[in-house]
Amino acid sequence: MRDLIGEALKGHDADYVEIHFEESQATSFVYRGQRLEEISRARSIGGNVRALVKGSWGFVSFNQLDGLKEKVAVAVKEAKLASREPFKLFRTEPVADTVESQLKKDATTIPLATKKELLDSYNDIMLSSPKIQSTRINYRDMKRRTTFANSEGSYIEQIKTDLTARLTAIAREDNEIQQAGLSLGSNGEFSVVEGLDEKARGIARRAAALLSAPQVKAGEYTVILDPVLAGVFAHEAFGHLSESDHVYQNENLRQIMVLGKRFGGKHLNIVDDPTMPSLRGSYKYDDEGTPARKAYLIREGVLEGRLHSRETAAKMGETATGNARAINYHFPPIVRMSNTLIEPGSISFEQMLGDIEEGVYVKDWYGGTTSLEMFTFSAGEAYMIRRGKLAELLRPVVLTGNVFTTLENIDAIGDDLEMNQGGGCGKAGQYPLPVSDGSPHIRIRHCVVGGR
Repeated sequence: MRDLIGEALKGHDADYVEIHFEESQATSFVYRGQRLEEISRARSIGGNVRALVKGSWGFVSFNQLDGLKEKVAVAVKEAKLASREPFKLFRTEPVADTVESQLKKDATTIPLATKKELLDSYNDIMLSSPKIQSTRINYRDMKRRTTFANSEGSYIEQIKTDLTARLTAIAREDNEIQQAGLSLGSNGEFSVVEGLDEKARGIARRAAALLSAPQVKAGEYTVILDPVLAGVFAHEAFGHLSESDHVYQNENLRQIMVLGKRFGGKHLNIVDDPTMPSLRGSYKYDDEGTPARKAYLIREGVLEGRLHSRETAAKMGETATGNARAINYHFPPIVRMSNTLIEPGSISFEQMLGDIEEGVYVKDWYGGTTSLEMFTFSAGEAYMIRRGKLAELLRPVVLTGNVFTTLENIDAIGDDLEMNQGGGCGKAGQYPLPVSDGSPHIRIRHCVVGGR
């Protein structure tokens, strides 16, 4: 294959050419109540070519390697048809490397019958609980073997594995319906979905308890976010604002996201780090062959950096960070997060609670929306805080606000970092990209909280 790709890259009138090729396999299960709606096993093979000519890109995807040199020629021709301001990619050194996955229990090698037996048991546990009317389970694992080569001399082979699962219990009493869930994920390690019997029971108990839980009185509270929801906040509300293609293309955002501007206290550090071991968002090289590295977005409260591809780094006069990623061969790489987190501080959860006369403790997530600096997040679990202690369970709540005001109002950061690996990131039609996000517990003053 290396000789075939090397020959296809030669002799083209282009500033830069790259070829991606991948083989993948995926398994998925979907349960709805007592019904197992889907068991599927899929394999795919394909690749793409990107060619850069005087500031314009040509892109061609394919399913067979036959005629690869001609496919490169088509991508070069496409690039020549467009006309943009010329630029040169940020320079990176050519790399030749092979990266294997290191797993104790590779999910893609586990028999279908074993997976089904395990998921059946969790579904039965939830359905047998009082007041549980229905359930949902979604499970998926995948392995991708990718090859990347470019006209600068890079040739990189990587094996990437991924796993996600979500268990949801739906409770009903009269006309009232509530639900509770658990999202899980890993870099393909199957053990994360084993031994979840007690968690499945806990999900069902919480869904039933929500039927009689009170709603929070809407207003402004001191709020503590658990590591899952705080990580989602770091990813959704701030991480996307740090993706440099957003910044480059949006004049309003460029005026807001000025390097050196203060956004929070000295205790606040937000990073994106694909070099963290054994996480869903981890990798050695991005999809442009740029080595992964840790990037500080906020350091000691000050905006220090942003995430870049080779193109955005060149156009903005900054350094490529190794954050160009594509979900599969149907798409070109774009600027994406990897493992985004708030770094831990030195305050315990008990210390955070002890200073609050009345507040709200929020955990987990259902979803949310962002629009530039404004955000709305739905928490999956919430409790009142009274006189420094956790009090009654609340129905799910919604947090809203301005991300920059909220960053300024973070007055305590815990010492208990956890990484959330459930879910995936969507951008420009590419979903779900494997990522991780995390944080310690964080405390936010003057946060707007409402019921839903």
